[in-house]
Amino acid sequence: QVQLVESGGGLVQAGGSLRLSCAASGRTFSSYTMGWFRQAPGKEREFVGGSTWSSDNIRYADSVKGRFAISRDNAKNTVYLQMNSLKPEDTAIYYCAAHPFLLILTIPRAYDYWGQGTQVTVSS
Repeated sequence: QVQLVESGGGLVQAGGSLRLSCAASGRTFSSYTMGWFRQAPGKEREFVGGSTWSSDNIRYADSVKGRFAISRDNAKNTVYLQMNSLKPEDTAIYYCAAHPFLLILTIPRAYDYWGQGTQVTVSS
């Protein structure tokens, strides 16, 4: 079992930065692939990026590539999403998720565990 708690969301102006954190509890966090997703009002949940447990494989959605960066600290059971050059269209609730396979998956239903989400609002 893995429990996930996101933090770090907030209100930021366009062009600004935020860093989201996802703290995990559970003995086997370091063996899980972690994903970040977001969901804007009226839209489906979409993949933002993901990292295998060793961080040797990191993948991003095209919409955030070059602006967002994922890192993880397995010793602290935490994964981060650094978001730079934020745009109003990045406004959404951001979720971290985990699954136990060594593969970055982009569909939400592939993930077994989810955090409660953190709101990110980017003003123009």
